[in-house]
Amino acid sequence: MRENAEMISNLDRSTPLIADADTGFGGSLMVHRTVTEYIRAGVAALHLEDQPTTKRCGHLRNKQLVTEEEYHSRVRAAVNARKQSGGDIVLIARTDALATLGYNEAVSRLKGAIKLGMDVAFLEGVTTKEQAKQVCEDLKPTPVLFNAVTGGMSPDLSVAEAQELGFRLMVFPGFALGPVYAAVSQAAKHLKETGAPAGSGGGSPRDLFNVVGLREAMTLDIASGGGQFDQGV
Repeated sequence: MRENAEMISNLDRSTPLIADADTGFGGSLMVHRTVTEYIRAGVAALHLEDQPTTKRCGHLRNKQLVTEEEYHSRVRAAVNARKQSGGDIVLIARTDALATLGYNEAVSRLKGAIKLGMDVAFLEGVTTKEQAKQVCEDLKPTPVLFNAVTGGMSPDLSVAEAQELGFRLMVFPGFALGPVYAAVSQAAKHLKETGAPAGSGGGSPRDLFNVVGLREAMTLDIASGGGQFDQGV
């Protein structure tokens, strides 16, 4: 997870990265290490949750939870790690308690985490716009994050709708999965049925290399007096 976060955060250091830290991947020592490693990787913010280490997606049913005390122990470890490292990473407190323990217990967990030093609240799996607006009101002035999972438990909100309800941050964790799944499935079906690949649709190999930095690589080589691309590509 740290290596993936480091790779993404270094694609463009001017764009801040919010990374999922799941449960912190263990007890307080592992939470401390996770936060420290994410800071070193250049991550701008992370969210930490209250499921057990063997967790499941927040938009599936029958999620298990650790006790509030254990969750807040993770929170303390995260806050202490940031302080010890001297970093400025934004710490997002996530709870999955809504579906299992109810709204009041979920908000209690978030308020406790905020009191301990977390910067942003994240109530996973809100089910209605009314509930979404309520949690933003109940946790003021702490910023609240909305997790936009298409087809999940939460209502589908646009950025403007989320802002109107009171959310200050919004993430779209699976926005590309559906389109990629559909495109790859269609291409695989075509290959299986015809024995030939479908039309590229996405351009030539040169176009794809340009997306991942070919032009920048050529510029760097020329600026340093290299000749790797003298004959073109």
